Amino acid sequence: MLSISKSVCRVLMVTVALGLSLQAGLLRAADGGPVELSQGNDTVTVKIGGEEFTTYRYAASQPKPYFWPVRSPKGTVVTRELENTKDHPHHKGIWLSIDEVNGLKFWAEQAKIQNKSVTIDVPSGNPAKLTVTNDWLGADNKPVLVETTQISIWSDRLITYNVTFAAAVDVTFGDTKEGMFGIRLADPLREKVGGSVVNAEGKLATKECWGQESKWVDYFGTVEGDACGVTLFDHPKNFRKSRYHVRDYGLFTISPFGQHDYTNGQLPEDPYKLPQGQKLQFTYGLYVHEGNTEAGKVAAEYEKFLRATK
Repeated sequence: MLSISKSVCRVLMVTVALGLSLQAGLLRAADGGPVELSQGNDTVTVKIGGEEFTTYRYAASQPKPYFWPVRSPKGTVVTRELENTKDHPHHKGIWLSIDEVNGLKFWAEQAKIQNKSVTIDVPSGNPAKLTVTNDWLGADNKPVLVETTQISIWSDRLITYNVTFAAAVDVTFGDTKEGMFGIRLADPLREKVGGSVVNAEGKLATKECWGQESKWVDYFGTVEGDACGVTLFDHPKNFRKSRYHVRDYGLFTISPFGQHDYTNGQLPEDPYKLPQGQKLQFTYGLYVHEGNTEAGKVAAEYEKFLRATK
């Protein structure tokens, strides 16, 4: 019979253990590691592989909740600083808001979106999940809309928003370009200083992509030597196709409202009415990636987004 010495067995066991450890390490490196959520008094910190990705901020003193800062896979901040902003101070990190909800300007922060609750559904995983409930308040300080959004965060830095609006009164969403889900990018990523924009149909630059319908739009560039980008995804099951509010100064959002504004008046206004007690649901995705559109595998990530949110 073939016999193996104890010393050889020990060598084999160590070799196998090292191989498994290396394989696990490579897998963690490939997917970024587990996503972990930790809740503070008015924040939820998101870490991927033990490194901070972003923080959800929902203090009652704020005009709306938002994620900030947001970091690339290499840890570079891809969102604009909040202090000393020279334009549009209401563009904060990643947020959800819109103007002209019964005439109320939530986007411009002239009306308040107040957090009601935050629940951690899956504190650690791929994805980790939280559910937020926000009251969109009218002039009488009572809800016009109640927003319930489940936010899922994957280890490759895909964030999905599954949003439900419940009308507390009869609601009309007016035709406006000022909305709805998106991000204000760090200044070095802006197209006006060298950033690039492309959509799923191959249209290039903000001039060609602004106001267009598309499965996705990708905005990428370099921040402090880190080549990275951000993509917004529309979902085919949403109640209507959305258009993109993508500007050369770093604003990057997606909205289902505003066909008149987004087509510069070529199409008629198309307000959306949501009667009291009725609900409206939609899903969007935001993906923070390395490199340009090809390096970030944006098209493949869109397919993952569809599978994850079907």
